[in-house]
Amino acid sequence: MSGWQQNLIIAPILIPLLAGALLLFFDERQRVVKAMISVVSCLALVAIAVSLFRFASYGPERFEGVYMLGNWPAPFGIVLVVDRLSALMLVLASILAVPTLVYALARWHAAGAHFHSLFQFLLMGLNGAFLTGDLFNLFVFFEVMLAASYGLLMHGSGPMRVKAGLHYIAVNLAAALCFLIGVSAIYGSAGTLNMADLAVRIGEIEGDRRMLLEAGAAILGIVFLIKAGMWPLNFWLPAAYSAATAPVAGIFAIMSKVGIYVILRLSLLVFGQGESAGLGLNVLLYGGMATVAFGTIGVLASQALGRLASYSVLVSSGTLLAVLGLNNGMVTAGALFYMVSSTLTIAAFFLLIELVERGQDAGASVLAVTMEAYGDADEEEQEVEVGVTMPATIAVLGVCFAACGILLSGLPPLSGFVAKFAMMTGMIGSGVATDAPIPASVWWIVALLILSGLAALISMTRAGIRTFWASMEGTVPRVLVMEMAPVLLLIAMTLALTVQAGPAMRYMEETVNGLQHPATYIDAVINARRVGVEEPGGPEGGGGI
Repeated sequence: MSGWQQNLIIAPILIPLLAGALLLFFDERQRVVKAMISVVSCLALVAIAVSLFRFASYGPERFEGVYMLGNWPAPFGIVLVVDRLSALMLVLASILAVPTLVYALARWHAAGAHFHSLFQFLLMGLNGAFLTGDLFNLFVFFEVMLAASYGLLMHGSGPMRVKAGLHYIAVNLAAALCFLIGVSAIYGSAGTLNMADLAVRIGEIEGDRRMLLEAGAAILGIVFLIKAGMWPLNFWLPAAYSAATAPVAGIFAIMSKVGIYVILRLSLLVFGQGESAGLGLNVLLYGGMATVAFGTIGVLASQALGRLASYSVLVSSGTLLAVLGLNNGMVTAGALFYMVSSTLTIAAFFLLIELVERGQDAGASVLAVTMEAYGDADEEEQEVEVGVTMPATIAVLGVCFAACGILLSGLPPLSGFVAKFAMMTGMIGSGVATDAPIPASVWWIVALLILSGLAALISMTRAGIRTFWASMEGTVPRVLVMEMAPVLLLIAMTLALTVQAGPAMRYMEETVNGLQHPATYIDAVINARRVGVEEPGGPEGGGGI
């Protein structure tokens, strides 16, 4: 990377920070101005994230994606690092931000104060968590993200949002306290919080210090498993996500992936070598399987679409956790593909739910289930209307609903099927290729993947029939183009991911290969060259400000 390219690394943090601060100076009645600033900020984030993605993908062999704030070298200074994994997460977050924000501009951004500032600060926290190279600043960005999410969750008011928001705040405050305890334990035992430096020192830590380090790592693991939604730490998630407004729930689809990202980063970079190799893998494996089972039951039991989408988040998180617990490179590459596909799908589904439910009474789904259960459905033959066309709005909503159902259930030919097929090929195909026995846990995961897809198909089909074929109200919802376009855009992205599945999977495989061989990452962070300082045996370098 050249100097200006390396300076782009801090832009995903600075742009939403400055935009969010600037928006505070505008009165809430200046909604058009605030909306324009927010949209421009998100579009700039997309452009910068794509640029960093290209640099990480096609850069030179030497890893140079390190930015030193204040020109202080690691491990003493703060470093931001962009590699293939962080670049992927930046692109996913920024691309998800644009349609959810545009959707909010139709009505929800005016339902409360400071929506745009909170939205920008949430993006700042997300991007900072993906870019930071040390645990303390991970805590800082984690808290920025959570503080913004508190306000966004209760945006729009109402008793359900306030109740879910208070539970959400209490759980995350407890998680933040555990985060501090875990970070303190790691610093007390290792003397550093820089991830690369910690990876170097961890093999030298023994005795009581080793026990303290592993205790701190376990506490940190609990924090991120809470955020990822692993059973039984996920009791807060269905209520919170289903109570949030549609655009907030849409952007929240990536927040559970922050926990997945940190677990993947730390497990391979810090705890993937030497005596620490395999630390906590069984917890991820069996906890992920339990989460998939719990989420599958929730999907089948859900009568409301919002709850169905929330439990789909748990199925997605559980799948990723279980697959990471296998510690198989090919399977992990498929899991990254699945993470992108499921995040886009669930975000589109959350946005779609509100549009679909506008044509229904609030208790229509529950009433329909009750009538079916007690056999009170009207069995009289009704006169069939011939030649009546389906309204265009219902047709578009129905197609989008069907696409979400196919993606969530993993049916061909869309990206949900490609992702599950890639994971199962890595799990089963690798054993067949080497004539090695396939562990029973692998077969359990494969069975859960198939059953969770079947449950999603049954639930989505049942909900689709009640919504589009046997509507009790029969009213056509009023949908704006500004609301429909984001849903179509997110579904179009999953279609593009399907068409480009080959290049996407190659990128995921290269990403996992880099994570499994972190020597290049560690060397780049530890030996990053400072600006304006002549290093021994080399010219002046670039790497910060």
